[in-house]
Amino acid sequence: MSVQTWTWILVGITFALYFGIAIWARAGSTKEFYVAGGGVSPLANGMATAADWMSAASFISMAGIISFAGYDGSVYLMGWTGGYVLLALLLAPYLRKFGKFTVPDFIGDRYYSHTARTVAVFCALIVSFTYVAGQMRGVGIVFSQFLQVEIVWGVLIGMTVVLVFAFLGGMKGITYTQVAQYCVLIFAFMVPAFFISMQMTGNIIPQIGMGGTVEGGEFLLDKLDKLHVQLGFNEYTSGTKSTWDVFAITLALMAGTAGLPHVIVRFFTVPKVKDARKSAGYALFLIAILYTTAPAISVFSRTNLIETVSEKNYSEIPEWFKNWENTGLISWTDKNGDGKIQYIAGNALDGKKPIYIEARGTHGERLISNANMATINELYVDRDIMVLANPEIANLPNWVIALVAAGGLAAALSTAAGLLLVISTSVSHDLIKKQLKPDISEKGELLAARLSILGAIIIAGYFGLNPPGFVAAVVALAFGLAAASFFPAIILGIFDKRMNKEGAIAGMVVGICLMLFYMMKYKLDMFGGGTKEDWWFGTSPEGFGTIAMLVNFVISVVVSRLTAAPPVEVQQMVESIRIPSGAGEASDH
Repeated sequence: MSVQTWTWILVGITFALYFGIAIWARAGSTKEFYVAGGGVSPLANGMATAADWMSAASFISMAGIISFAGYDGSVYLMGWTGGYVLLALLLAPYLRKFGKFTVPDFIGDRYYSHTARTVAVFCALIVSFTYVAGQMRGVGIVFSQFLQVEIVWGVLIGMTVVLVFAFLGGMKGITYTQVAQYCVLIFAFMVPAFFISMQMTGNIIPQIGMGGTVEGGEFLLDKLDKLHVQLGFNEYTSGTKSTWDVFAITLALMAGTAGLPHVIVRFFTVPKVKDARKSAGYALFLIAILYTTAPAISVFSRTNLIETVSEKNYSEIPEWFKNWENTGLISWTDKNGDGKIQYIAGNALDGKKPIYIEARGTHGERLISNANMATINELYVDRDIMVLANPEIANLPNWVIALVAAGGLAAALSTAAGLLLVISTSVSHDLIKKQLKPDISEKGELLAARLSILGAIIIAGYFGLNPPGFVAAVVALAFGLAAASFFPAIILGIFDKRMNKEGAIAGMVVGICLMLFYMMKYKLDMFGGGTKEDWWFGTSPEGFGTIAMLVNFVISVVVSRLTAAPPVEVQQMVESIRIPSGAGEASDH
């Protein structure tokens, strides 16, 4: 059967499974909608957390970025895995002991302030919409290629699927759907890795195969380094980022992980504090399976890509290349008229900055082409296709290619659902119930939550049709925003009794505004734009969350010491959170 037929079959089966779970796990109360009734088992919650965590950025984009960045891409591995350890050890048990539905709920009650709650809601919406933008781009990429539909229809199909299992089941439906999605995405990620590792190195375990030898007895990484040098790139195993920027990006990703509202809320779905610890352990193990495999897939795909296309006549290029050209995610221009694909490092420069024209591919994806064509490089490859195209490049069976499509959709949709639920609960619970209309009935609150999800999905769909960049790059900015806003407020709220509402509010406002300004100036080219040479302290936009977070910490502590101490009952509450016993079920409101 063809790839498209296999894709329709596998995607259809997985979607039917998701719909069935959503109908079975319909939420009948706000507690089921917000925290799945608080009765999810540690193993199920660990699987759901892993699926929630391993988004399109992890499945589709992370290996793609590492395949092009080489050693520099390791910051994503260190930051995201290290951040989850930080979350599991430092925050999850205490937040579960507190027993609230959301991060704004924790901040509003801990800092005894509606203003603090409102600021937290704003931060949650900014972080979640930045993050969900990457997920919808991933959905659009998968559908546009594998189902051969326009990206508009691909995004609309993805929106509909998320709407069904989030709208009906809330956290209850999403949790059990994510258990199924984890099984799908990890199977889809590992099977091609096993195939290609065996094909290239004779070792079926990709983590070992990456360090193994290829035909001729040469080590695979040595071969890839030579290929890179021949094409004018830096060695794959050498880094170009400064030590400070590597540290800053890693720390921003770690702190951002520990401050991500859609991950934190997962620990409110288990019955007890010890279950939160267990589910964190399960999730970390399940996440590590994919994260230790991603570098191997990066090496395999990069080697195969270079050997397949570089210096080859376009007329002899395999069918996979032309299929992906139709999506606008690979582009070739014959600049010297020799009919061969020149894939060589180098960009034309105007002073310090490359001259680029932004265009759109056939299916709406962004293409970057050089304005004056002075560079001899003729090939554009979108990083986000490397995992998806990898089985085709390696000429694997059609069912494996289709399986990757199903896995990519599972990864993107699972995280999109979790983020949309955070947006929904921030509006319905933290804004409407807690502030605007405290006397709203449970039925009314549930309706508001579902309408909020509907509105959020429409906005998310817009991002899918107007993708802001590489999935992982956009997601990294969301982590920076979370680090700059939530992390200090949560850490100080748990471990500093003297921390008060004035300090928390000032820190969150300054932190997120500083991060937004830097992101818009140096990543989105707003506020006059800027180049790498202008970065503050040599810090990239992806790493600036570390500086904004440190500023947040300093301002929070200084302001809190210059203003009145929190009420005695709040200080006693902080002490009780840190006592590791006596935790019951999460409160209803």
